[in-house]
Amino acid sequence: MTADELRRLFIDFFAERGHTVVPSSGLIPHHPLAPLFTNAGMNQFLPYLLGEETPPYVRATSVQKCVRVRGKHDDIDLIGRTTRHLSFFEMLGQWSFGDYFKEGAIKFAWELVTEKLKLDGDRVWVTVFETDDEAAAIWENEIGVPPERIQRMGSDNFWEMGDTGPCGPCSELYYDRGPEYGDDGGPAHGGEERYVEFWNLVFMQYDRAADGTLTELPKKNIDTGLGLERMLSVINDVDSVFDTDVLRNIVSAAERVTGRRYGDDEETDVKLRVVADHARTVTFLVNDGVFPSNEDRGYVLRRILRRAVLRAFQLGVDRPVLPPLVESVVDLMEGAYPDLTKNKDFVVGVVAREEEKFRQTLRSGMAILEEELSKITSEDPLLHGDIAFRLHDTYGFPLELTKEIAADRGIQVDVEGFEIAMADQRSRARSARAGTETDGEATEAYRELLEQFGPTEFVGYTDYEAKGRILAATADEVILDRTPFYAESGGQVGDTGEISTDTGVFQVTDTTYAVPGQLTRHTGRVTEGEVTPGQEGLARIDAHRREAIRRNHTGTHLLHWALREVLGPHVKQQGSLVAPDRLRFDFSHYQPLTHEEIAQVEALANARVLANEPVRAYETSKDEAEKIGAIAFFGDKYGDVVRVIEAGTRSTELCGGTHVGALGMIGPVKVVSEGSIAANMRRIEATTGEATLERLKDDEELIERTAAILRVRPDELPERIERLLEERRLLDDELKALRRAAAGDEAQDLAGDALDGIVVARRDGTARDELRDLAVALRDRPEIRGVVLGGVPEGGGVALVAAVTKDSGLDAPTLIAEAARTVGGGGGGKNPEMAMAGGRDASKLDEALDQARRAAGI
Repeated sequence: MTADELRRLFIDFFAERGHTVVPSSGLIPHHPLAPLFTNAGMNQFLPYLLGEETPPYVRATSVQKCVRVRGKHDDIDLIGRTTRHLSFFEMLGQWSFGDYFKEGAIKFAWELVTEKLKLDGDRVWVTVFETDDEAAAIWENEIGVPPERIQRMGSDNFWEMGDTGPCGPCSELYYDRGPEYGDDGGPAHGGEERYVEFWNLVFMQYDRAADGTLTELPKKNIDTGLGLERMLSVINDVDSVFDTDVLRNIVSAAERVTGRRYGDDEETDVKLRVVADHARTVTFLVNDGVFPSNEDRGYVLRRILRRAVLRAFQLGVDRPVLPPLVESVVDLMEGAYPDLTKNKDFVVGVVAREEEKFRQTLRSGMAILEEELSKITSEDPLLHGDIAFRLHDTYGFPLELTKEIAADRGIQVDVEGFEIAMADQRSRARSARAGTETDGEATEAYRELLEQFGPTEFVGYTDYEAKGRILAATADEVILDRTPFYAESGGQVGDTGEISTDTGVFQVTDTTYAVPGQLTRHTGRVTEGEVTPGQEGLARIDAHRREAIRRNHTGTHLLHWALREVLGPHVKQQGSLVAPDRLRFDFSHYQPLTHEEIAQVEALANARVLANEPVRAYETSKDEAEKIGAIAFFGDKYGDVVRVIEAGTRSTELCGGTHVGALGMIGPVKVVSEGSIAANMRRIEATTGEATLERLKDDEELIERTAAILRVRPDELPERIERLLEERRLLDDELKALRRAAAGDEAQDLAGDALDGIVVARRDGTARDELRDLAVALRDRPEIRGVVLGGVPEGGGVALVAAVTKDSGLDAPTLIAEAARTVGGGGGGKNPEMAMAGGRDASKLDEALDQARRAAGI
């Protein structure tokens, strides 16, 4: 039976029995409790099994691709040395969410195994949890399995996600391959190669509390998993999973690539099996968006890939082996996983680059390692830590690789010594970096992407949308291998838009460089579904916004030229901002521009727009660009090849930005402001195209509205406004005269209350200016030598005024200094004849005026 036939038989069996067929999820799980990689069929159903979400069906079945690479002491060391261990495998499974339970799951399993797969039921053994009498009874009484082939096991037969939550016993099915494969005694006591586990039935029936108490779940679930490769080896009666069609064909490809024959000797066979297994794992991981790196999933992928290359290297192969093996994996499994075909070239490219990098490491480090290993004797079979660290630090030789190669010679590595040397180096590095800025972890990750995939391909000069591969994705950032999005640089702002995949949409709110000039970073947020590394995405910029930016950028070049024409060749660009709504241009000049100069600049720029000359962009050598007079931006650094923008026949500059195709596309250019930003440095802001038209429209509406208010035609506005201003001036003069007359009258009244020529009085509701005028009018009377007035104006607060004659012997600020503090204010000034102050606390005004009386001596 082939893998394709087994997949179809299993799925059809359960689909016919009311199970919904659910496609395999990716190898990158998204549930917070899930492991690093999808390692079982149940991972995608965790929200249902844990009661977090309501399942859309009560029965389900799937064929799930899985990667199972555990921690420090993981199965990876067993791969190739046993008949059944794999790093990538397929899990056939079925689930019941509150529907059937133990009896249904057991009966389905037995029917499939004995009636559909035609296995000999007498060679099937089952295990149950040590206290699960219910499952044991079903196997014995309902199915008819003899009690001697039902064995009770401990914790291995109890499933749990964590210390608390859903859990339950499980029952596992084993196939007895016969005495030639090991000792008798069943799964509990017999040989591991003889009794092959092929199906696990999990009965999720309890909820475990924090104190360990188990409570029956109201809705019990079934979760089962059957290993496709192990099942194939049992059905086809072959010794190893590597003898099944789904793996033997890849082993054959490894034979062709290495020139070694499978079956010649055991060590060669082990290496060929490792290469075949790892090639399959690498293919599926990269296809699902995992890329080689030094952390998390990427680190595991890199380790697996390097193990495969190392085994081929040890077989004497000094040329790339993984690219052709990836192609073999795709050819073999694209029927079950069609996305492999779509992503084939991309996966091959990633793997090829990573292998080439590692082969360089191997070539540089192997000779040194071999030399050091040859010095080690059997009396002291230990490779010192400082040597392992030197290989790692100088040649990029991973410690894991050093350990594996040494282990093949029966030599251990001094890991503790390695860690000490590593800690010393980190300490030195921290000291060297003290007080300086470092790239940080994020920049290291970006540089890793750059090294792995090369610079981002920018296609935005010609395309506003393009397909690209997602190399990295977080909640607020996406990096593609190619993009139409312009990254902020040269004064031009970054593009906005969206990146859509089959599973989600990422709204791009800005585009910048993660690594200057090389790696483009799209920032924003996921607005629909999810976006994950490895997916193909359609990147689409906001075209209307980009068009406005293009107009402003080419408009900036025209203004630069026009400024040099009007002001002189000393004008040089010092900075710029090219945004969709405006442009800003900073330039060297020693004085403000006159109104006439600004008008000249505008006229020159708009004349070129009307000429509608073509805009030409091309690349050339820096020397050639200098020969044709191209202007470079002050402070920028340019490589040997530069991009030149010819904006018509008058402007030629070095520029990497986006521009219009012809000057007429810019539209009207309008300078809206001009000013100084530093010594001998000026700044103008301007608009083009729609922004200028919108500004002109607003100005026109403002003029028309003003004319309507004044009841004149727009062309009569200046004359009307001048007349109004003159009328206002005359009215102001008349009002001042009236106030002086009124103040004189009131001063006469107050003068009658003077004591020793001094008047202190309160006048609420009087404006500050009027209060001052009244004080002056009172002081100027011949019988008065000093005045202090206080009041609460209509707007609130407190106003104080003091006015004295020159020969009074009084000081105006001193008269009200203490009074001002009393009302919670200050002021007064330095004029000895006139002082004004203010305050906040009107309730203390009378007290303050008494203080002023005492200060005046009355």
